[in-house]
Amino acid sequence: MFTKLSLNKLILTGAVALAAFSAGTVATAAEDMPPLPKHDWGFKGPFGTYDRAAAQRGFQVYKEVCSACHSLELLSYRNLEGLGLTENQVKGIAAEFQVSDISDDGSPIDRPARPSDHFKKPFPNELAAAAANGGKAPPDLSVIVKAREGGPDYVYGILTGYVPYDKLTPEQIKEFNVKKDDHFNLHFPGHRIAMPPPLEDGKVTYVDGTKNTLQQEASDVVEFLAWASEPHLEDRNRTGVRVILFLLVMAAFMYAVKRSVWADKH
Repeated sequence: MFTKLSLNKLILTGAVALAAFSAGTVATAAEDMPPLPKHDWGFKGPFGTYDRAAAQRGFQVYKEVCSACHSLELLSYRNLEGLGLTENQVKGIAAEFQVSDISDDGSPIDRPARPSDHFKKPFPNELAAAAANGGKAPPDLSVIVKAREGGPDYVYGILTGYVPYDKLTPEQIKEFNVKKDDHFNLHFPGHRIAMPPPLEDGKVTYVDGTKNTLQQEASDVVEFLAWASEPHLEDRNRTGVRVILFLLVMAAFMYAVKRSVWADKH
């Protein structure tokens, strides 16, 4: 019969073993993952700013490709003015979409979206989204850059990390149990991802004539999604710089006052 002390020791030993196994599993998974591609994002750092031209191209990529499955629930059409679009341009973009509303007599209607409306969802609800996508609803992209470890590098890595089946090594196919109909991604945990490659060379014809390579499309849409997740980043950065400068000046002033007050005490 176990004593209370031996039972506690057994529980403790089991917990330690479980923790060691979990840590080993995490470490093995991390070893399987190649490092994320490093990209020179202009919005990183305390002085970061968004590339408006790239973000506008990224919105075009989202609109023509990503919006078929992924929503942007936290964004309204009027927010696009923050990308440098005019009020009339925003009104034109919003009017392309039909949204549900209630008429004056209380009956349901569909009407063209207004700038004040949130981005139209691709599916009426999560169950419909899951049913149309193999049982799992695609994630909302409003804060995806903030929500994923690695941030913009992770999203960029996912978009550019697909490897066709015929390019995989026999070891990769065996280790990850990859079938011909599966989608293999270097940077997705477990490497098998439900989403087929959304981008490719020439997927979007840019309005401004920029060369539409896979890497360019991925970079631009990440720039847009980074802006969507934190549209006031530049204002926040400017405020932070002003506060730091103010504190430095105040510290210098207070030090000068202290020297003046105590000058005749020494």
